Amino acid sequence: MQDSGILVLFQGTNFLRLWEGLWVSLRIAVISMGLSLVLGILMGMIMTSKNKIVRFLCRVYLEIVRIMPQLVLLFLVYFGAAKHLGINLSGDVAAIIVFTFWGTAEMGDLVRSALISIPTHQYESGYGLGLTKLQVNLYIIIPQTVRRLLPSLINLLTRMIKTTSLVVLIGVIEVVKVGKQIIDASRYTTPGAALWVYGAIFIMYFLICYPFSRISAVLEKKIKD
Repeated sequence: MQDSGILVLFQGTNFLRLWEGLWVSLRIAVISMGLSLVLGILMGMIMTSKNKIVRFLCRVYLEIVRIMPQLVLLFLVYFGAAKHLGINLSGDVAAIIVFTFWGTAEMGDLVRSALISIPTHQYESGYGLGLTKLQVNLYIIIPQTVRRLLPSLINLLTRMIKTTSLVVLIGVIEVVKVGKQIIDASRYTTPGAALWVYGAIFIMYFLICYPFSRISAVLEKKIKD
């Protein structure tokens, strides 16, 4: 008699392997988000430049990221770098590069919007106290910008976590890949394993992303109040 599909999850180390695969996804997303935050703040400040050429180049970068699917960018970096640049990147590194490239553009645009929404008198007050432009940005503008950006930043992190499922196509052994390996290994003994394995992956993603979603909603409400 064939075992119920749910039993596949608890055979050997299958369940632990799924969590290890999810950790790979989380690690890629968190590292990419950290880099995107730092580079995005710098990009946002550059986007507010009065130089039209600089603003144009930033807009081109932003539009490329928004138009180009992340999967295509993954293929360009992972396969393109190996073939045309002679650089052998691991799937994890290629994924971090692509997600940072994407996240920096998104964060940059969010930072730009937040910066231009800050009243001009706050800049003037800082200059009036004798602060330099760098000090005004560092001690007055950036802290307010980060506070306003927290909900959007958390939403972007959630999107990154979900989008990391694409890295399976460049050979990264993350949670979806592990799930497929478990399903393939039990294809003949437990034909119904796919429903339970992918269902477990769905629940795992939900358990990780839902708290971030709630935190974002709470922060957004506090900022509005």
